[in-house]
Amino acid sequence: MKRLLLAAALSLATALPATAQTVVIVRHAEKADASADPALSEAGQTRAQALAVALADAHPSVILTSPLQRTRLTAAPTAEYHSTAPEAVPLDGGVQAHLAAIVARVEAAPDDATILIVGHSNTVPLIARALGYAEAADMPECEYDRMTTLHLMGEGRAHGVVSRFGEPTTC
Repeated sequence: MKRLLLAAALSLATALPATAQTVVIVRHAEKADASADPALSEAGQTRAQALAVALADAHPSVILTSPLQRTRLTAAPTAEYHSTAPEAVPLDGGVQAHLAAIVARVEAAPDDATILIVGHSNTVPLIARALGYAEAADMPECEYDRMTTLHLMGEGRAHGVVSRFGEPTTC
């Protein structure tokens, strides 16, 4: 019986990838105003710091944002802590082109990479789904504290966990 269990465990271990990418997806922090490209409010700056604390042990080697200031400012404390330069993925060509560029950048990263993606309420669930996490729920405009962590398992499959960071937001 022990041999059978050992054989099953070894079979399972060899069937799983030795390493898997970890992708953390968050929405930008709270905006200072409703302008086209706002900075972060005080609450948003606090949330950006909370993101850096939440990811202190994650060691992201790739940080992707949109070119808008609120995503870059949200990623900045984490990027600084880990000495990683954020990459702004263009919005040219619309949402589908933006998603395709993000997926391509994730696919180009090393198999054992940890990647932080800072997006928007309309792109966060779409990014998660594009990376294989079909269960990603839509995000209301008032939600800022959702953190979706994916473990990419290849072949368009991902295991996801949704958690929260910073002060809870209420919708």
